[in-house]
Amino acid sequence: MRAVRRMAYLSIVTSLGTIALKFGAYWLTGSVSLYSDALESLVNLAAGLVALGVLIVAHQPADDRHAYGHDKAEYFASGVEGALILIAAIAIVWSAAGRLVEPQPLTHLGPGLVVAFLAGVMNFAAARVMLRVARQHDSITIEADAKHLLTDVWTSVGILGGLLVVAAAPEWAILDPLRAIAVGVHIVVTGVALLRRSADGLMDVALPPDEVLRAEALIRAELPEGASYHALRTRKSGSRRFLEFHLLVPGTMSVHDSHALCDRIETALTTELARAGVTIHVEPAETQGPHG
Repeated sequence: MRAVRRMAYLSIVTSLGTIALKFGAYWLTGSVSLYSDALESLVNLAAGLVALGVLIVAHQPADDRHAYGHDKAEYFASGVEGALILIAAIAIVWSAAGRLVEPQPLTHLGPGLVVAFLAGVMNFAAARVMLRVARQHDSITIEADAKHLLTDVWTSVGILGGLLVVAAAPEWAILDPLRAIAVGVHIVVTGVALLRRSADGLMDVALPPDEVLRAEALIRAELPEGASYHALRTRKSGSRRFLEFHLLVPGTMSVHDSHALCDRIETALTTELARAGVTIHVEPAETQGPHG
């Protein structure tokens, strides 16, 4: 998965660049909202480093201790990123609250806004590339990192809009800490969503409903007369999918024919669903009671 790993390097390089730009904008202007934006970029860097380490682990082949592979390591990355986002949000709100109590004048807003705008452009370009690769390779780690960068972009847009108002009307300087608090609240939502998704993955959440429906249709399409299935169970581990069900066949069907049927169903599922592992339990239909 070289393409996925390259995205982790891209995230790290982009974060380093935006950290330099955003702290530069903060030092120029003294804006606490730009300071909050810079803090979020520090979280981006930490998340990128965690993502790189996790991707190296997740793409290791299965071994005796991890017979199903290491894909679940990706959920730890998104969980750590969610926790880091929450920590950044607390720091942002704390800093902004101090400015509400003791307001400070903003300086050099023009150059500072230009520098902050360049940082936002960098984040946006990197996030778009990362999202495309994440969808191609079904990587929750890179997707989480890219969405975090996009969140950073939209918060930067909001901050820049508020500072433009302050530049035109200095009496509205209170917008600066208020914007910072709004940024903190907004990224809390992102952090909670990432933590929830990580928990779902670690608890073997089922495949999305549309994928389950596709799987059911593919299974039914391969069933001969007299055959049926039940007890379909699914789960997702990183970018891998696992499906398991009971296949009921007529007792007169030979082992050879039953095996061939299983092969056809497995081929149909793995062709349609990327990185799918399929387990089929074959049973004689005559020994089974009715199933809903």
